[in-house]
Amino acid sequence: MNATLLQKGDPAPVDLLNPDSAHPLLLVCEHAGQAVPQALHGLGLKGEEIQSHVGWDIGAEAVTRKMARALGAPAVIQRYSRLVIDCNRPPDAADAMPAHNHGITVPGNQNLDAADRKARVDEIFTPFHTTVDTLFDRQPRRIVLSIHSFTPSLAGVQRPWDVGFLFRKDTGTSTRLSQFIAATKPDLIIGMNQPYQIEDASDWFVPQHGEARNLPHSLIEIRNDLIRDDNGQSTWADMLVSAVNQYLKDTA
Repeated sequence: MNATLLQKGDPAPVDLLNPDSAHPLLLVCEHAGQAVPQALHGLGLKGEEIQSHVGWDIGAEAVTRKMARALGAPAVIQRYSRLVIDCNRPPDAADAMPAHNHGITVPGNQNLDAADRKARVDEIFTPFHTTVDTLFDRQPRRIVLSIHSFTPSLAGVQRPWDVGFLFRKDTGTSTRLSQFIAATKPDLIIGMNQPYQIEDASDWFVPQHGEARNLPHSLIEIRNDLIRDDNGQSTWADMLVSAVNQYLKDTA
């Protein structure tokens, strides 16, 4: 494939941790990055806009890396901003390459033609998910988790949950993990399918990587003010590592 978007000096779309690990957990982080291909000139956004929750999932990459390091588990990390292409959306979804997002106009996403969209799919979305597929094919896995974060307030509405577990058909995995977290930290507010719900039209990870493989899975959303610094990131990574280890023990 001849690249039509990514140029020399642009980061690779995927950062792969522990690729040869046979650990039964696979970690995925679709909204880790803030990079924008040079050819897109920052999407015409201000720096603070791409740095905000609109441009990426604050703290999610760090939590994923800490979990992968502690467990020795493989992790697939996406380097580009969700505003370039959202790798947890079907490519044809309206908000996969949003012209507007939570009150922010994205100049670089206005009036995209089919070739523009195809380049982002071919050079960012497809390599990312092909890497995920490869890690499933390389070793049998017993569970796959997607790590995300969410903003405490959206459109003036407060979101009180400390963490949310998102799922659809597989109710058991999220229930087990949430119960362990609740037992460890009973003061936490845990949301089940909060602050979002899973739908085929708007989600990729759960339908395509969890349900399609009939593999235990959960998409985990941590409130981003809890993981903005290293201490918070370590605290949540440690809790989730303990929950994963308990899950694997209980389901052995």
